[in-house]
Formats: sequence, structure tokens, C-alpha cells
Amino acid sequence: MLIVGRLKEYAAGVAKQGKPWTEVVDRNSFSKPSNIAEATTRLRKNVNYFKVNYLIVMLLCTAFTFVLHPSSLLVLALLAGSWIYVFLMRTTPLVISGRTLSEREKLIGMSAISFITIFFLTSVGTVFFSALSISLAVIALHGAFREPDNLFIDEGETQQGFMNIFAVPAVPTTVATAV
Repeated sequence: MLIVGRLKEYAAGVAKQGKPWTEVVDRNSFSKPSNIAEATTRLRKNVNYFKVNYLIVMLLCTAFTFVLHPSSLLVLALLAGSWIYVFLMRTTPLVISGRTLSEREKLIGMSAISFITIFFLTSVGTVFFSALSISLAVIALHGAFREPDNLFIDEGETQQGFMNIFAVPAVPTTVATAV
């Protein structure tokens, strides 16, 4: 339960970094871009500015898609249960055909079973990629049609990537000068 609490704290911290949703859906800020270059520029600026909001949209779209496909959700739950059993609940070493498997071998085996199950035996992979495709299309449309003119974007922010929302902020250091 300690892990769940930490995950909730972390998710709340990441969500606080997001912009207000009224700013995301402000109707007065939408217009048709004049060409592809302008749409690309708008998309790049909007992704840098609304990156946390876009991440939340992706997660919600993925969750909603899996709720609409309960069989895929069941497969993922069974896979998660098997991982928990093999790595957390099982107290004795795993022995197959008289051979004791190491932790590395268990990890490789469970990864292979999960990969084959998700992408070849069930439609879970298709559902997941459909959810990501839909959410990326929504984000691309929003980013291309929303004018970033009234956003307060630092020049340094435009150079950072999407994944920097997971970075730990740097601790400022003081510089002592010798006289």
C-alpha cells in the first residue's frame, strides 16, 4: 500500500504541473492554420506548453478504450496477476523440469509470455495502439488548430522534450567567489 500512496503523490505532483483546462479549451484561441508549416509550428509550441494536459488526455483515452474492451482488460489483469504471483507471492524457487530458474530467467520468460499474449494471442495490442492513435490524433488536431500566440512560453522551454515532465527539478547551487 505504500507504493500506491507514493504513486498517488507522484501523479498529483505531475498533474499540478499541467495548465488549467479552461486555457486548453478556450474557444477564442482556435483558428485554421494557413499552411502545414504554421500547423507544425503551432503543434510544437502547444505540445511544449500543454505537455502534462496532453499526457492526461492520452491516459484517459487509453483507460476509456480499455473499459470499452473488457476482454482486453481481463487479459491484462490476468497477466498482472501472473507477474505478481511469480515475483512477489511465490516463496519457493520456480523449478521447471528439475531446473531452478534464476530471477533473470523468470523475468525473460514472463516478458516473452506477456509479449506473445498481448501481440499474438489476443487483441490487447490492437486495442492499445488504437487508443494511442486516437489520442495522438486528438492531440495533433488540438495542437495544430490552437493559436499559441497568447501562451507564455520561455525560449528555453521550446528546446526541452516532452518527457521532461518526469525529470526531477535541479537543486539550485550557490557559487562562492574568492576575493
